[in-house]
Amino acid sequence: MSMAEGDTLISVDYEIFGKVQGVFFRKYTQAEGKKLGLVGWVKNTDQGTVQGQLQGPISKVRHMQEWLETKGSPKSHIERANFNSEKAILKLDYSDFQIVK
Repeated sequence: MSMAEGDTLISVDYEIFGKVQGVFFRKYTQAEGKKLGLVGWVKNTDQGTVQGQLQGPISKVRHMQEWLETKGSPKSHIERANFNSEKAILKLDYSDFQIVK
């Protein structure tokens, strides 16, 4: 018995460019990830971007990717979102969605 395509677990790294620091971007990303039932992490970088990793069912990860590209936090201004290292995984590496310092 195979899982439906939308239920395949995937892991994807992301980096968000634009005005994404000092605008509660990490807090909103964590809240959105938890709302979707995803796990992973988010952090600010020294380059002024926000980086992290998402893990969960492919359909939920796609929803989160769209959110990261187009929405973000209310005061953020997203220039672009890069997604890479996408791969199917057998189990989640994290138990929740964390903000990493």
